[in-house]
Amino acid sequence: MTDVAEEAGWATAKTLAEALPYIQIYDRETVVIKYGGHAMGQEQVAKLFAADAVLLKLLGVHPVVVHGGGPQISRMLDKAGVKSTFVDGLRVTDEATMEVAEMVLSGAINKEIANWITLAGAEADVRGVGLSGKDARMITAEKVTRTRKDPGSNIEQAVDLGFVGEPTKIDPHIIQALLTSETDYIPVIAPIGVSEQGQTFNINADTVAGALAGALKAKRMLMLTDIAGVLDGEGQLIRQMTVAEARGLIESGVASGGMIPKLENAIHAVESGVEAVVILDGRRPHAMLVELFSEHGAGTLISK
Repeated sequence: MTDVAEEAGWATAKTLAEALPYIQIYDRETVVIKYGGHAMGQEQVAKLFAADAVLLKLLGVHPVVVHGGGPQISRMLDKAGVKSTFVDGLRVTDEATMEVAEMVLSGAINKEIANWITLAGAEADVRGVGLSGKDARMITAEKVTRTRKDPGSNIEQAVDLGFVGEPTKIDPHIIQALLTSETDYIPVIAPIGVSEQGQTFNINADTVAGALAGALKAKRMLMLTDIAGVLDGEGQLIRQMTVAEARGLIESGVASGGMIPKLENAIHAVESGVEAVVILDGRRPHAMLVELFSEHGAGTLISK
């Protein structure tokens, strides 16, 4: 038994030593993490995610978490008898849906993730701080405009998505203040924005993560979801691709549904100054650590 425990200790030390070059690469660098998918609703997975975020902070990385909440919003809407419809992966949001979305995102989910992080980091005093884009003018937004081709006439028609917004301005000062504080804070951001006139908008969490990553000039943006990464036409995982190749997947129709906004936001983030974006499976324990601190990484990496 002692030999087994001793060997496990040596294996851990070897892993840490092998991770040293990668730890140095990300020292004092900002990594924006989009946390979403069905796995987010599982308490044990959420606790593991929080512990990994704390570990990143203690290793010298500056993690910034942007969370989704689509499945949780859908469950709450189902309970209320409100039917959800989607256009290109974006939820059509009327007034009733907007109220539920803000309650779930800025309230329940945001504070729960921040609390898990604070609990996981209690010994070292790492603290999660829950915010939404409405705080400190962080995310100014405007109504999204989308068009679709009518199947019969093939004419482009406007689609009204309701209170779905897109960022027009990001003010990262409050996040930067938290990251440079003497206390180890991890910002947790709900994807809610507000217009210049005060109208609240629900924003795709991938879009918010991409916009924040660009504004913060993040080293990496990690998009944790409930799929392994980007798949090719044969259903095989693509390990690495350029921005041009990502555009090609969208244009060819290989990427569809919710993958379209993910790739669009990855492209925008890279073009805004983020070194690379990785789409990976957040259901797998320690996926972030494998991606950042090992040679082969995880999921699909998108860069220039």
